[in-house]
Amino acid sequence: MERQDAGAGATKTAAVTACIGMAVFYVTILYSPTLILRLPPPNSSNSFLKRRFICAAVSSIVSIIVSILILPITRWDASSLLGVYGIRMDTIWQALLCPLLLTAFMYSGSFALKFLSMLQTSREYFESGGDLSVACIKSIFLRMIDWVVSTASCMSSWRNYFVAPLTEELVFRACMIPLLLCGGFSTYTVIFFCPVFFSLAHLNHLLEFYFQRNYSLLKACQVVGFQLVYTVIFGAYASFLLIRTGHLTAPLVAHMFCNFMGLPVILSGRSGMVSLVFVLGVVSFSKMLFPLTNPHLYNDEARSCSCWHRYCSWS
Repeated sequence: MERQDAGAGATKTAAVTACIGMAVFYVTILYSPTLILRLPPPNSSNSFLKRRFICAAVSSIVSIIVSILILPITRWDASSLLGVYGIRMDTIWQALLCPLLLTAFMYSGSFALKFLSMLQTSREYFESGGDLSVACIKSIFLRMIDWVVSTASCMSSWRNYFVAPLTEELVFRACMIPLLLCGGFSTYTVIFFCPVFFSLAHLNHLLEFYFQRNYSLLKACQVVGFQLVYTVIFGAYASFLLIRTGHLTAPLVAHMFCNFMGLPVILSGRSGMVSLVFVLGVVSFSKMLFPLTNPHLYNDEARSCSCWHRYCSWS
């Protein structure tokens, strides 16, 4: 793939300054309805989340505009402009399935624990005289439908599985990574440096745990400290996916999946099999990390590669 340099672009200082501004704005705007606009406190959790959704959307739009003004963009058609942020429809199935499979390897222990729990539940059900009748299967199917409907109608689920992943990937990956790459930072520097902004954007949780949930300062620091470590690790992985594939869908689907699954299960008092399966999953993840994110799976030879896309020089 031929790389096309687009000029000097953003300097390192301008890129870092813009990223810091985006991170700060993403957090502070969440508190603007009550602190700046002086709106009355929301009367329900749904109203509170709706305000957060609007604020996150505004933050995403502002971040996109700022990055457009800084990046050395020469083509202004919709396809090229969206491509700057990895928003593409070509090779969409690769971008959906390969990162999802890769991320699932890290949850092998979680899947093993769920499988063992299902076996235990089934054994207890049959030992108590239950049978696998049509009515039983229908009941299970209806419970699954109820779960899907309740999840789809829950505002917290929309926040965790859609709004937060989408806006965070847009701001902290799609907008920041092109700025840092065009600013002159090396590929691996961007992968490990960009998540710092992502983790700092979660520092507001310290105040929420301390003032709203009445955690002690030590406990609040411990909880938030663990969150920061986790977000840095995931942020590096998501940055890796975006740079390797040039596709925003790749880190987005991984983000949604991780939010749905929670933290991977490593140990279980029920069986050492869970830990063994987890280790096998980690080995599989390590072996398949580069093959499943090979840039040639997501980009053909004819696609031009500008300064904000580093996959062309990373085989």
